Amino acid sequence: MALVGRSWLLLIGFILFYVIYLLFGALIFSTIERPMEDKLRLEVEVLKQEFLNQSCVSAASLENFLFKVLAANKYGVFVLKNASATSNWDLASSMFFANTLVTTVGYGHSTPLSDTGKAFSIFYALLGVPFTMLVLTACVQRLLYPLVLAPVSLLQRSGLEPRPATAVHFVLLLFLVVLCFFLVPAAIFTKVEGSWSFLDGIYFCFISLCTIGLGDFVPGMQPEQKYRTLYLGAVMVYLFLGLMMMYLLLRTFHKMSDVHGLTTLLQLPRCEDSDPDEDREPIVDHAESPQRQTEKGASNHLEPGSQVSYNTINKG
Repeated sequence: MALVGRSWLLLIGFILFYVIYLLFGALIFSTIERPMEDKLRLEVEVLKQEFLNQSCVSAASLENFLFKVLAANKYGVFVLKNASATSNWDLASSMFFANTLVTTVGYGHSTPLSDTGKAFSIFYALLGVPFTMLVLTACVQRLLYPLVLAPVSLLQRSGLEPRPATAVHFVLLLFLVVLCFFLVPAAIFTKVEGSWSFLDGIYFCFISLCTIGLGDFVPGMQPEQKYRTLYLGAVMVYLFLGLMMMYLLLRTFHKMSDVHGLTTLLQLPRCEDSDPDEDREPIVDHAESPQRQTEKGASNHLEPGSQVSYNTINKG
């Protein structure tokens, strides 16, 4: 029980540090990029006024105006007044950018303007991406037993053979993921964004949770959107939970493929078999007690077929 308690504390510590890391990145990005964005906005506004004050517009002036406008648009600064009301580098937007950076979603709707911001993005992602993968892996490891191993064991105790049990479980889990992380969020995005259709919402969910991140649909970009900070925070939580469930779904499919012999047929590596107790232990090793070391030493002499795994769940 002590190991289980320490592992949960470690997981909570990981998540808290992850949030602090996002806040730290948001503050740095906002500090570096906000002045550059304000300067670019001012240049575009001055250029716009100069363009409007000209009595006769020349071809060179028009080309210069369009070049500046398109360059500013690339960095999320728009010449239209109603589209430039919100900064791309306030604290909420900076944290959203940091979240898309470390989760590798990367919509590309806003990018660093300065060389300092670009350099910091490299080092921030260098640490943030593997740490995010570590946190996701730790969370999935905690969910593997209650959402995968225990339900499959329950289905087998109800009379199903291992192969049908794993198939039924995977279909049920897939249905829940599609419902809770695609259909329901798509309906919410359609309601909140206003200009999005339901298909646009599903498209955004799929592109985001597959970490494709094309950037043609980005939440929270509507002018004068209500509760924008809270909304962006909710989207960040959705992305983290969605990526976690997608990873869990992939792990479940891999384990089901092991049971059905698909990995053997295609000569792919099998998913690591682990017993339920190990799934509750932390992924970061602690100092082991002599009793635990003795148990592990004894288990090394067991035959592979005698070890408890996803593939050998009790049928009775």
